[in-house]
Amino acid sequence: MPRTTLRPPRPTKVQHLALAALLVGLALAGCGRRGGPPGAAADQKAVAAMTVTTATIRNDQVMRSVEATGSIQPWQEVIVSPEVGGYRVSAVLVDVGARVKRGQLLVQLSSDLLEAEVASRRAALRSAEARAANADAALKRGQAVSASGALSQSNLDTLAADAVATHAQVETARSDLGTSELRLKYTRVTAPDDGVVSSRSASVGQIAQTGAELLRMLRQGRVEWRAEVPESRLGLVKPGQSVAITLSDESQIQGKVRMVAPTVSVNNRTALVYVDLPGGGARPGMFARGNIDVGKGPGMLIPVQSIVMQDGYAYVFVVKQGDVVERRLVKTADVHGDSIELASGVAPGEVVAVKGAGFLKDRDVVRVSNDAAAGGKAGA
Repeated sequence: MPRTTLRPPRPTKVQHLALAALLVGLALAGCGRRGGPPGAAADQKAVAAMTVTTATIRNDQVMRSVEATGSIQPWQEVIVSPEVGGYRVSAVLVDVGARVKRGQLLVQLSSDLLEAEVASRRAALRSAEARAANADAALKRGQAVSASGALSQSNLDTLAADAVATHAQVETARSDLGTSELRLKYTRVTAPDDGVVSSRSASVGQIAQTGAELLRMLRQGRVEWRAEVPESRLGLVKPGQSVAITLSDESQIQGKVRMVAPTVSVNNRTALVYVDLPGGGARPGMFARGNIDVGKGPGMLIPVQSIVMQDGYAYVFVVKQGDVVERRLVKTADVHGDSIELASGVAPGEVVAVKGAGFLKDRDVVRVSNDAAAGGKAGA
């Protein structure tokens, strides 16, 4: 049986025309993407651009400050302890929080034994004085009769030595009496200075030991803020500068730098700055943050909204010619209200994107509109 070969049907004229039209359309589309008229490309870019507001970087005099944190501490803490030991506490006359004056009686120790000792020392002093008076009289009589030869020179020397010895006994007895009187005085434990009692460990009936703490007080009621300042900013801080301090309850107080520590901690590379505080809500142990006013100086300022944080670094988008943005890495300094100071990365007079900056990428083309309603995508 003869084999039959199937041939595909030959394209018709209509099919030829359709194929030609398809090829022409593809060619025109390719030309529009690659070259095309300039107006068409600009329209496409404008549609894809973000509408932003801008601001010009300006140089201005700014109030510089150093931010720090730290704790409230006593200016000086006084430990009140007795100077005699082995005696019972008979009375504690103040409690925690009491304001005391210099020399005020705080704790009374039992004084019965020392009062008896003082009485005994006084009697011993009177006895020594009597012996000294008797020796002086004997010496005078010996000197009166020594000229007649009734008393030898050796006897006269003995009388003179007895007089000297008895006078020495008087001085010893007087010294012993003074020591006993001083010990008796020390049974009255008094305030060494004005201040506020901050803690109490004394109890009636306990046996007080020499040097053992009975009370603790804030000297003159003064407290200070010990701020930890990074070593990189330490050179800006000087004694006498004013400090705005914010406490944990958001209340604010004003202080003044008293002293800057001469050393820097090797653990965290900070130094302590001692700030005197007035009275008020500041109490020892509180945590506080503050700003140390270090004076005015020129600085580059831009709106805070211009800063874009990416991967832990701060960037701004500088608007160049043709409304093309360039991403710049910047170093920030202090915040001043709605503006932030830049230390490096840009120059005064350059223009940066503000609203909408967080949505930009490097080399984006933007549409600048500084109207209040600016923002969002163009053509949206």
